[in-house]
Amino acid sequence: MNSRPMKSANQTYDLLICGAGVAGVAAALEAGRAGLRVGLVEKTILPGGLATSGLIYVYLPLCDGHGRQVQFGLAEELLHLSLKYGPGSVPDWRQGRDGKARYQARFSPASFVLALDEALEEAAVEPWYDTLACLPIMDGERIAGVEVETKHGRERLEAPCVLDATGDAELAHRAGAPCERGTNVMAIWALEVSLAAARRAVEEEDGSPLLRVFTGSWGRLPEDPEANEPWTGLDAQDVTRFVIEGRRVMRKHYAELHAQGGETAQQNLYPLMVPSQAQFRTTRRIVGQATMQTGDHTRVWEESVALVADWRQAGKVWEVPYGALVAQKVRGLLTAGRCMSSSGDAWHATRVIPAAVATGQAAGMAATLAVSQGCFPDEVQAEEIQRGLDAKGIPYRKSQVGLDAS
Repeated sequence: MNSRPMKSANQTYDLLICGAGVAGVAAALEAGRAGLRVGLVEKTILPGGLATSGLIYVYLPLCDGHGRQVQFGLAEELLHLSLKYGPGSVPDWRQGRDGKARYQARFSPASFVLALDEALEEAAVEPWYDTLACLPIMDGERIAGVEVETKHGRERLEAPCVLDATGDAELAHRAGAPCERGTNVMAIWALEVSLAAARRAVEEEDGSPLLRVFTGSWGRLPEDPEANEPWTGLDAQDVTRFVIEGRRVMRKHYAELHAQGGETAQQNLYPLMVPSQAQFRTTRRIVGQATMQTGDHTRVWEESVALVADWRQAGKVWEVPYGALVAQKVRGLLTAGRCMSSSGDAWHATRVIPAAVATGQAAGMAATLAVSQGCFPDEVQAEEIQRGLDAKGIPYRKSQVGLDAS
């Protein structure tokens, strides 16, 4: 177990969250609003993770693809926050649609950052930006905090409950929790400037068309025989090569377009911003007390604490069991978002923004209960979380939104 012996703490929190992506932010908002003192550790200087610094600026659907909203609570609140200081609108949830319609929104990453900052401040959450979570502080099988690296050097943050929202299960792995690795294909999103998009914005008197996305290389690069092995995202060289290969795809793309001239000349079409975070999708996740698997969109979990709309296929809605957020072998540890316990098809359904927010809110509720009761998260009963969701009017079973198990 890669950890250090306990010493006196620099700072003590009720809940310490590592990773300020949307899962970590959701957990922080839920717990902070409930009165917990929450520390939120983030290696960048932006909240939002892949949604902001990663430039994946599409808030995927909260509906089943047939005009029925199935995700509520913070998943819906953050959708509106993503548009608070920027362009875009949210459709009327009560308006019926055919099977091909999905309720989603494209947002400005910078605008979302501003709104998340405001929400975290109102919830009295204490962010630690430009801070790297390094090693878990272990007290036997219990995680008691995290050693972090800051401008001042190595510091210690302690808490009775810790949440790994790193997206890569970095903390859980280093604490000794069982984990599984995933794989990734080469892909890159970036923000693009286009004269054609600017003209469209002027014609429509709407700035939304300016949010033009570049996407490229959804798979291997055939001209690079060394890139045939799947990317793990768990090795410095692998991450470096992934990032460089993605930007090489962009160079080739723009070089070819600029050579054509006209509307695609370099003064008319060019990249504005590249992601400052590697856009991996499935790197490492915990093996939890329960694991969602391929085909489980038809399953009813007695311990369900969230609903997840499947962004890839209309009609698919997943129930999320509480055990998928609770690590094995390490007590005091919760997870949410991309590193929760889901495999195969379920991993791809739960790794995106709305699912990460929903599981983050459930984890924040669980942490609040654990702290208030003076127990470990694995001792919290799912029924207690469900009562909290009921009080907020947040459905967690498909039957609550008029869906059967199929």
